[in-house]
Amino acid sequence: MESARIIAGVARIVRDVGIAEEIAQDALVAALEQWPEAGIPDRPGAWLTATAKHRAIDLVRRRETYARKLAEAGRELPGEALVSGVVHDPEPSGPGDIDDDVLRLIFTACHPVLSAEARTALTLRLVGGLRTDEIARAFLVPEPTLAQRIVRAKRTLAKAGVPFEVPYGTDRAARLGSVLEVIYLIFNEGYAATAGDDLLRPALCEDALRLARVLAALMPKEPEVHGLAALLEFQASRTAARTGPDGEPVLLADQNRRLWNRLLIRRGFAALERAVELGGAAGPYALQAAIAGCHARAATYEDTDWPRIAALYGLLAARVPSPVVELNRAVAVSMADGPAEALAIVDALAAEGALRDYHLLPSVRGDLLTRLGRTTEARAEFERAAGLARNDKERELLLRRAREGA
Repeated sequence: MESARIIAGVARIVRDVGIAEEIAQDALVAALEQWPEAGIPDRPGAWLTATAKHRAIDLVRRRETYARKLAEAGRELPGEALVSGVVHDPEPSGPGDIDDDVLRLIFTACHPVLSAEARTALTLRLVGGLRTDEIARAFLVPEPTLAQRIVRAKRTLAKAGVPFEVPYGTDRAARLGSVLEVIYLIFNEGYAATAGDDLLRPALCEDALRLARVLAALMPKEPEVHGLAALLEFQASRTAARTGPDGEPVLLADQNRRLWNRLLIRRGFAALERAVELGGAAGPYALQAAIAGCHARAATYEDTDWPRIAALYGLLAARVPSPVVELNRAVAVSMADGPAEALAIVDALAAEGALRDYHLLPSVRGDLLTRLGRTTEARAEFERAAGLARNDKERELLLRRAREGA
């Protein structure tokens, strides 16, 4: 629970997230050694933070830049906490300082100098507090591979001299996009797993949602932060209804909406309202949240405001052109204006070839063909989609639709 704050506080002193993580682990070892005899402090988190910072200061003392760094680091702890051998239970840094440190850690872990895979792994490790084996299991990669990915990410940050700071101006806008992208990727992998036996990985969704909420609290005036938080609240609200008793996917039209989490939906609308108030209604995440909000408002599938959803997807496609967004727009158009018009959009996407290996393209096309009565063609599309799907549950659903005459 305290991991991110401890690492963030130490990283501000040593300016290296890899070393900061090692020092934070040393502080935990010290707690295991001392607390059984001395008792658990009144404020365990403050004790751990003070211990870790004390060790960081000792490390700084041994560096060539001793005089300059010590002057900076010495302000981090009250004088009595610097006494060798004993770390008291001082007051922690001010809440604002802690928040600033965590925000710096998030921006550092999500620096664009790292690949998307490395950013995701490092964020879950440093900010999410997940173990290496947990992250490896979530993303279906061998633990040694994931461990090396994290090690290389730390080395890359150190080699590139990435500053431990929250950027400002144009740099902040560029880096914030990277931060939001990582959180979004983490959530999506939990919400619709790319591969494996399970459609959902709820723990990843929970971690991403928690990170989005933390970021919204730390950056209350950034509209897209609230837009992302709103989107994840809405999406997470449907989790209980998205799978059946055996873990099989349940399509949106067939979901029991009484299982949707109304508290998360209310949180979603509150976050979306905040994004709009800050002038971010046209932001990519806010637009996606507005689409999700249309589904959340509908008491039944038939009550869904499909024309509005199609219009919102049109705005999203203009803001961030993407073949996946266009495919989603086609689905909304099919419900608002009929499958024939949507099929023209999907066929154009198929001709472009950008989604050649994306299983949802033939899946959507199969659904449209089914509604047009072209069942033989639809069956072939579902079979092709099943061949492209890497998730076992999705593959089973697509094959079942093919067998049942679409």
